[in-house]
Amino acid sequence: ELPLIVVDVQRAGPSTGMPTKPEQADLLMVMFGRNSESPVPVVAASTPAGCFHAAIEAARIAIKYRTPVFLLSDAYLANGSEPWLIPDVSALADISTEFATMPNDGETFLPYRRDAKTLARPWAIPGTPGLEHRIGGLEKEDETGNVSYDPENHDLMVRLRAAKVAGIASDIPELEVDDPGGADTLVLGWGSTYGAIGAAARRVRASGRKIATAHLNHLNPFPRNTGEVVRSYDKVLVPEINLGQLRMLLRAEFLVDAIGYNKVRGRPFRAAELEDAITALVDS
Repeated sequence: ELPLIVVDVQRAGPSTGMPTKPEQADLLMVMFGRNSESPVPVVAASTPAGCFHAAIEAARIAIKYRTPVFLLSDAYLANGSEPWLIPDVSALADISTEFATMPNDGETFLPYRRDAKTLARPWAIPGTPGLEHRIGGLEKEDETGNVSYDPENHDLMVRLRAAKVAGIASDIPELEVDDPGGADTLVLGWGSTYGAIGAAARRVRASGRKIATAHLNHLNPFPRNTGEVVRSYDKVLVPEINLGQLRMLLRAEFLVDAIGYNKVRGRPFRAAELEDAITALVDS
């Protein structure tokens, strides 16, 4: 339970695969690739300029909640560019760090006495006098941080860590939907499909058809209104450069019959092919 950011710039795999070609095939790995019950927040960039803000957001979550965070990009974004307005630093999210400086239980330091709101534990710089505590991978006793093999304590700590990550949903923006009104079909994407989905949606709307779009930047936890959004539409299309990983998560989490548009060719989607897929679904 310490801040760490793992940047995963996805490319076509497995193994060395096609190392200069984009793919979105690591989503399930970062969601479930750690051993045991150990959920981790996942943030995804969607544009070259957005990579900066995604990195700030990953750092904010990691520091505030004392947790590793996966930051997903891909080869398409990594090799892309666009004009970028240098932001006003004072307007950026606060990523300052508050270290523990004194005992928090009389003269005793309890390294796992959690913040009541975030469930984050205090962060003490190693070697701070009076704040010595155990670190390492063995299970810790609640509050004291002593090594523990107690079954009830392990169950408690697993649930606390999961609740901490789940609680981040209340601290991130709700999922925004671009819906001109009257649409019964939602196109939901994540990552670098943002541009192609937007261009395809404009073409479909120009043909007189009604279509809504939304794009996820937080993949774990999902924005708190995600279930409400996806259940509001009769049809949900999820374009991904994989074999349907976000679609699988949406079906499992929200019990919606999401439909995938999936290709793994080492190439980004073209607006024209997504236009055809969206049109076919709207007309079905």
